[in-house]
Amino acid sequence: MDHAYTKEPSNAAERAATAILETRGNTPRLYRNTLVFLAADKTRFQDLDEAVRKYLAWETIVDEREVRDLSPHQVKQAETQKGAANGTVDARLPEVYQWLLVPVQANPQAKIEWQATRLSGGDGLAARASKKLKSDELLITSFAASRLRMELERVPLWRGNHVAIKQLVEDFGRYLYLPRLKGPAVLAAAASSGVGLLTWEHDAFAYADGYDEEAGRYQGLQFGKSIHTPDEDGPGLLVKSNVAKAQAQAEAKPRAPEPPEKEPPDNPTRKDRPPSPQQLLKRYHGTVVLNPTRVGRDAGGLQTR
Repeated sequence: MDHAYTKEPSNAAERAATAILETRGNTPRLYRNTLVFLAADKTRFQDLDEAVRKYLAWETIVDEREVRDLSPHQVKQAETQKGAANGTVDARLPEVYQWLLVPVQANPQAKIEWQATRLSGGDGLAARASKKLKSDELLITSFAASRLRMELERVPLWRGNHVAIKQLVEDFGRYLYLPRLKGPAVLAAAASSGVGLLTWEHDAFAYADGYDEEAGRYQGLQFGKSIHTPDEDGPGLLVKSNVAKAQAQAEAKPRAPEPPEKEPPDNPTRKDRPPSPQQLLKRYHGTVVLNPTRVGRDAGGLQTR
């Protein structure tokens, strides 16, 4: 009753939730993006209070049956009434605790606000709250690599040209302006799928096993192909795509020159045939005096040598 929810600003439920969100005992709370709250409805709380009081009364009677010198029949009646009261409490709990309070923050500079949503349905409190959080995208169970890239650029979450996956797990657990993930495995799966995208350069990032400070290069740099799901507690890094591409181009080995293409063999019928020598023409000239009266006889006697 002291921490029930009403629609009034800064109601008792929100004040209590704020105190839990900000501190953990005597120290500041770090992982605030892992918390959501269920609050009782103030107008329905009286019904639950009455049911609990009745249950406690019957429980006392059963426990003190010997002191009260109850007969076996009376003990049986008391136990029956205790069971019925307990059933009433179980039935009224989800009716009373019907408000889901979720802390939200638009950006790092924005004020933390409380989003209050009324739960409905016949499931248990945890199941109903989980369904509502998923449907309103206040609890992410599957994280797209392109959305992870967007968050890396928006805040930004990069630490220079890269960021450790372990650091991202820390960030998503702490800061309310980031999506609330179901667990570190969701983030690790998004990192793995992003490295394997064909469009990794524009929509995602590269992956490296580590960074060599002295050499100024990433070790085990991979991109554009499937990789194993990285360990969320390991040393793996997400690397900016333009930086990864620049290193890959700088370290690319020069390609050996390709051998010249071979000319197709000549026609087999002409292979190894020597060229034909040029035919030289010969012409001879001579002069003969013939007898005009005996031209035919003299002409027939001419010979060439």
